Order: sequence, then structure tokens, then C-alpha cells
Amino acid sequence: MATSNETPDTPSTGQRLAFIGTGNMNGAILRGILAGGFDPQSITATVRGSEKAELLATDTGVATLATSEDEKANRQAVAAADIVFVGVKPVGIQDACRDIAPALPERAVVVSVAAAVTIAMIEASLPEGQSVVRAMPNTPLTVGKGVVALAGGSSTSEADLEAVSALLSGSGMVRVVSEDQIDAVSAVSGSGPAYAFYLAEAMAAAGEELGLETGLARDLARATVAGAGVMLDEPHADPSALRTAVTSPGGTTQAALEGFDAAGVRAGIGSGVKAASERAAQITRELAG
Repeated sequence: MATSNETPDTPSTGQRLAFIGTGNMNGAILRGILAGGFDPQSITATVRGSEKAELLATDTGVATLATSEDEKANRQAVAAADIVFVGVKPVGIQDACRDIAPALPERAVVVSVAAAVTIAMIEASLPEGQSVVRAMPNTPLTVGKGVVALAGGSSTSEADLEAVSALLSGSGMVRVVSEDQIDAVSAVSGSGPAYAFYLAEAMAAAGEELGLETGLARDLARATVAGAGVMLDEPHADPSALRTAVTSPGGTTQAALEGFDAAGVRAGIGSGVKAASERAAQITRELAG
């Protein structure tokens, strides 16, 4: 079933987009693109169930198809697309690509947002010469403050990368990297929001130990981390300079930072980020069989 004021094959001018599997991350990308002024009538999205299709269509105004209602929904969605965002789980992305392969226009750029699935694995599931872009986004994309790294495939042109980057730039910072950097990007920015939340949790817990009421400690930690994030978001912000500016010699902040260093916090963060990168590489090997 198609749900919207427009059917998926309604002609329109300019780029046409397709979203295959419009869950949390692909949904965030879709909403970011729409917030940038993209015409919803030039977008077709697929989800599993008809109820979700109705909700997505009502919420966004895009033509929405339910794969549970029509096994050819994904193919129908991509048939006229210039850029296709594939947002299914990593274990299912190759099957999804094989499914849409017969219907893909030759010119279409396929953008994968699946972690740990390499460009080569995706290209092997698509027609030879199909342009593939691997994207590594993070969850602040949902509030327009995301980070997205892009890596192009063997048939991807600079124009293809620029087109995808332009679409995603409304949702945050976009950077083009080589694919061999993607695991490191995933470890720093993909998983990074969890590190900030972890810090806020630890600060709140410490506040409670010092006698603050639970709600107050949580609110103080949350607002402090969020405020620091806004300062870091300023153009040319330097984390080291910002830290130095609030660290008076011999003061309380210096005492805290010295305590962190004595406890090995910096080394622990480095170890954790490295572990995230290594786990991403391990998942890739598992998916490759």
C-alpha cells in the first residue's frame, strides 16, 4: 500500500529520493532532509508494517510503502530514485540490496547507513558499476547536531559524494573520509554520544555521593554537559583552550582534573575508543563470514 497525497510514481522535478527501511537513523536522516526544505513529494520511503507506514506518511508527507503489504515495495520505491538511503540492520543490508538491484536506475547512488558492512560487500550485492556511499552517522542527527562521515565506493564520483553531503548537511557536520577510517570514525563520533551520556551519569552519581538530591544531581550534570556541548559547537572551538579557561591554578577544577589523571581517566577513554574500533572490525569479519 502507498500512503500519502502522492503515489510513488508521481512525476516531479529535481532529485528523487528513496528510503529503504525508515527506522530511527534513516528516519532522522529523512527528517533532517525535509527540514532543509526538500520536497516531500519527491521522496518515497518503506517500512515493514502498514500502521507504521500510515504514521510516517502523516508525520512527514512522503509517499510511504509497507513491505508487509507488498513484497515488491522496496523495488517500487527505488525505481525512479536518484539517491537511495538503505537503513536496514547490518545483517539484512546485503539481502536488501539484492532485492532492489533489479529496479535500481543506473544513475542512482546507494547510501548505506549500516555499521560494519563494507562498501565491497554492498557493491557485490548490486549491479556492477553502481555508485555506493557508506555513511557513518550518529544519533544527534535527530536534533540537527549530528556528525556524518561519508566514504565513496569504486564507482562513486565526486559529484555523487557532493550530492549526498548536501542532503545531509542540514542535520549536522558532514566529512568525507577514506573507508579505512570508518571504524575510527565510528569509535569517536558514532559511539561518542554514549561517552558524553556516560560522563553525565558519572557526574550525577558523584553529586549524589556528595549529598545532592537525585533529581538535582541529574539536572545539574545534564545541563552542564549540554551547555559545554553548545560551547564546543562554536566555530573553531578548541576543547583544550576551553578546558584551560575554566581551570584556575590551584583551584577546584584543577583538583578534579588531577584526580581524573590519577585515576587514569584519559587513558581509560582512549582504551574504550580503541575497543569500539576493534569491535567494529570484528563485526565486519563476522558479517563477511
